[in-house]
Amino acid sequence: MTEAMDAEFDTVAEWTAEVAIDLGPDYYVPAGCRGSGSPAALDWLIDRMDLSPGQSLLDSGAGVGGPADHAAQRRSVLPLLVEPEAGACRAAQRLFDHPVVQASGSRLPFPDESVDAAWCLGVLCTTPDKGALLSELRRVVRPAGAIGLLVFVATDVLPADTPDGNQFPTAGLLTDLAGTTGLDIETWQGATGLDPPSREWQDREQTVTERLEECYGDERAWQVAEDQSRRMGTLVSEGHVSGELLVLRRP
Repeated sequence: MTEAMDAEFDTVAEWTAEVAIDLGPDYYVPAGCRGSGSPAALDWLIDRMDLSPGQSLLDSGAGVGGPADHAAQRRSVLPLLVEPEAGACRAAQRLFDHPVVQASGSRLPFPDESVDAAWCLGVLCTTPDKGALLSELRRVVRPAGAIGLLVFVATDVLPADTPDGNQFPTAGLLTDLAGTTGLDIETWQGATGLDPPSREWQDREQTVTERLEECYGDERAWQVAEDQSRRMGTLVSEGHVSGELLVLRRP
């Protein structure tokens, strides 16, 4: 992990939980989804993965756990959170009542074919061993199970000022990776065409960000994480990378 990744997913993750708890339960999921996908993107995956009540949903690289809890509220799935950073694990445990395991997505500590479905949001573009991550997801998902991805894909030559720790695949590489790991691409959608969050969601997320800035704006970890976010936003707004949503299926 780079300093920027540690700042975002360890230190700032714990600060985020503290701020959300202070603000109240209505802020937990918006706070826990900061940087992990919009409600529309999560709903697209939930619908296309055909998640149903009682199914186990593995969230690999779960961060603070907001997306998994959103899925639990939408479809009564049973989330299992896996996250390599200790701070994010502690934050998820404080905010949400779901099992949390500290582990790497490329070495999942679960038996073969032990979960009904899995997703991995914004993680594949931060790991050098993308094949191992996809292979592990395929290994632990039961036959015919769905695997949802949010991946930031490089669309042209990247500028020098890219976020630390990111290694964006091309669309072609992503297609090849799915094929070589034995996964079928069932559906693929660009995230930019989806509806924006509701005003209520945006207001709550903005309140969390403002409170974090107020409390921790002078701390280096916050400044590093915000610089990382700024760089990522610039890449997306200038069209160098695009957010892509995929549902893969294990035959």
